[in-house]
Amino acid sequence: MAKPKWCLLTVLALLATAVCLPESSFAQEAKENPRAWQEQAVQYARILSRVKWTPVAGGMPNRLGGSFKEGTEYTGVPYSSVKSAGRCIGFDIYLKTFLAAVENPRSVLYTENLSGKVSNAATYYGKVCSSFTSYTLQCALPYRSSHHGPEFRKGVVLVDPQSAQSAEPGDVIYTPPAKAGGGSHVEIVTEVERSGNRVTAVRVEDSWPPTMRDLLRKASDFDSHISSRGRRLYRITDFDAWREHNKAESFLFPNYQEDSATPAINRVLLLDRGDWVPYFKDQAVKFHVMDRDSQGVQALVVKRGDTAVAEIALRGRGVIERLFSDCGDYTAQCVMSDGSRSQACEFSVCDLDFRLPAETPTRDKPWEIRFTAGNLNVITVQIMSSKPPYGRYNVWLTEQDRRSRKVTVPAGLIQDPGLVHVWLIGENRYGRLTRQEEVVFVD
Repeated sequence: MAKPKWCLLTVLALLATAVCLPESSFAQEAKENPRAWQEQAVQYARILSRVKWTPVAGGMPNRLGGSFKEGTEYTGVPYSSVKSAGRCIGFDIYLKTFLAAVENPRSVLYTENLSGKVSNAATYYGKVCSSFTSYTLQCALPYRSSHHGPEFRKGVVLVDPQSAQSAEPGDVIYTPPAKAGGGSHVEIVTEVERSGNRVTAVRVEDSWPPTMRDLLRKASDFDSHISSRGRRLYRITDFDAWREHNKAESFLFPNYQEDSATPAINRVLLLDRGDWVPYFKDQAVKFHVMDRDSQGVQALVVKRGDTAVAEIALRGRGVIERLFSDCGDYTAQCVMSDGSRSQACEFSVCDLDFRLPAETPTRDKPWEIRFTAGNLNVITVQIMSSKPPYGRYNVWLTEQDRRSRKVTVPAGLIQDPGLVHVWLIGENRYGRLTRQEEVVFVD
């Protein structure tokens, strides 16, 4: 029997009290309770690993091949390495944005397929192992799976001995590539069961196709797991040093308070990207008038702030497409047959672009990036190497950088010559948008 299609976020009751603390409050709590970040990591993992959702249509691509089945309930967000082509759940969009898109049979979840376009991807909204652990560990941006350990981060050590008896919630398990050029993997420990002083079982959670895995292993099975394939059990000993400037509480996303709350999904109207979501100026907004309860609709009204920018007569259900040239925060709602107004959908229209230097940049000299942004706060320039060890470097913007609309990449930041991907990332209260360019560095 098909599960109910009304999608509700189901997490532990304790998650309802989870909040995105201001940095000063977070620091104070960490001082009073050094294990606070570990307790929060467990809570935050379960926001994404235990959410339940049910496709309302066929065609949502599955990383294992084929599609998620209409009317079948799934647990955990879908696995998809969206990169800059799609959007990462928790970092680029709210969890509730994904859940709203699930309820719209005309959304990007059903009409877009990243398979074959982006490596290790399928759904337009998704998550992978490294973005899952980075989300649980309260990072502002994901670390690569291979960058969780002491080779790349401070404040993290190899657990000794490498066994269940030493495991603690918040520990991460890193699996190196099975072969040169292959993919690595990372998991997080979320529970340790004991009988007296002996550990009897260890729960490990990770993002794994098609959605998430939540495995409670007996101590002996856990030992077998980490002793195979060159796996390493790491422990973060200095949380601030490990994250450095990459702290969730310093930015708008991830937003754990919103992600842990039960959303009210609109039953009359949804956007092609769900709800509570940013668009680029050059992206059409597709309004799907669903009227799922058959109340009858008269018109679609779109506002930018308090100003009406469109009022479109309706003859029933269907999709209406519009482009908006003015940046700002918008709402859209239907006028029903009885004159009442439906729940409003919320979205923003934004501008984001940047220009690389005309001359080929060199590693030993600083170089400048000029950018434009509308209705977005640019937070970082992220530079990623295209070859092992896949170096990833962030230049975090200052207020002066934002005012001058330019940022300087310091000399020596890039370790190796060759092709790199440059991402400019901006955020507002509805999510994040990214622009990408490629550039070749020379000695």
